[in-house]
Amino acid sequence: MPMEAAAPLTDRLRAEIAARRDEIVALTRDLIRVPTLNPPGQDYRAICELVGTRLAARGFEIRHERALGAPGDSDLYPRWNVIARREGRAPGECVHFNSHHDVVEVGRGWTRDPFGGEVAEGRVYGRGACDMKGGLAASIVAAEVFVDLCPGFAGAVEISATADEESGGYGGVAYLAERGWFDPARVQHVIIPEPLQKDRICLGHRGGWWAEIETAGEIAHGSMPFLGDCAVRHMGAVLDAFERDLFPAMAARRTDMPVVPEGARSSTMNINSIHGGQAEPGPGDTSLPSHCVPDSCRIVIDRRYLVEESHEDVRAEIVDLLEGLKASRPRFDYRIRELNHVAPSMTDRQAPIVTTVARAITEVMGQEATFVASPGTYDQKHIDRIGRLKNCIAYGPGLLELAHKPDEWIGIDDMVQSAEVMALSLARLLGPDREGRR
Repeated sequence: MPMEAAAPLTDRLRAEIAARRDEIVALTRDLIRVPTLNPPGQDYRAICELVGTRLAARGFEIRHERALGAPGDSDLYPRWNVIARREGRAPGECVHFNSHHDVVEVGRGWTRDPFGGEVAEGRVYGRGACDMKGGLAASIVAAEVFVDLCPGFAGAVEISATADEESGGYGGVAYLAERGWFDPARVQHVIIPEPLQKDRICLGHRGGWWAEIETAGEIAHGSMPFLGDCAVRHMGAVLDAFERDLFPAMAARRTDMPVVPEGARSSTMNINSIHGGQAEPGPGDTSLPSHCVPDSCRIVIDRRYLVEESHEDVRAEIVDLLEGLKASRPRFDYRIRELNHVAPSMTDRQAPIVTTVARAITEVMGQEATFVASPGTYDQKHIDRIGRLKNCIAYGPGLLELAHKPDEWIGIDDMVQSAEVMALSLARLLGPDREGRR
């Protein structure tokens, strides 16, 4: 179909989304007002009901899936997910919008109600506004506008709101992917509306390796430490070796991945926590500590690695450092336990979903899309590794640096423009001038 025939549909889609601006805002506020805190996994069913009820009224088939047996799932805090699907009138491909519905703790420093959904100065404020309930609202309205204006579309549109992305996604996308929801035979294109900015397409993310390292010692009376062996001092040697050898080596490595911000284009490691000796006193406990040499010290490390590195090499680098200390330091002993591992993920720039969304960004914003990769992981990892679906990107409204911060917000104009990009992408893939796989 010639471009001049497609132009009126493009204009109508954009105009209709602009007309539903207040609806996008209202839906975002409704989503924020459901306090889906993770941990512990609060109100997951309530937000799934909110999304499902709305989309069922617009002709979507609704499925609620509890991730039974997933980490964190319990009768008190069940891990609920909702998947909504609208079939077209002809065979075709499926475009799936996936958003996580959980949010992190509120934290300190807020000047607004974290769950009030306050609107001010062109923004909607609240925990999860940016990460990523604004993106969920934008994708829902974009899909609704598309099916209203293109009732004869081919294929299917799916929208999911899933659990636990903030704690790894194992009660959400991973659970669904293991059960075939992201099988390439039923879903061909995936957009995850994470807050990477409205003119950016996120192609993937770095890898992550999380581990606990424990150094061992021997308990003794604190007045005679020479009769024991201080595990904290052994851990100090580990930290010193990290500073002297490991951190400079990681900083020297650079990736060809378009990772943002600039500092994340190198390998990095964060020490999440450290604990040695007696447990911290609980609230109200005013007792003094006993006098003991600590026989155990533990740290948790968060190692983010590049597509040019391997999981095996990342682990071996740490083990070799520890083995070197064992050989050179008297009485040094350690234990290492892997907590989790996520491989890097990258979608090809010429993949159909990438070129389609990039073209829509240019149409809506009058500028070329920027291609980036995320410093941290998100649910693309499960769609890629478990679902074996490579045609997946993150694209959505919002600024990543606002995620998890006090007074988190999402720009209303950003949501509207992102919704326009999403609707135009649906038209290209499923509408009357569909291009599908190219």
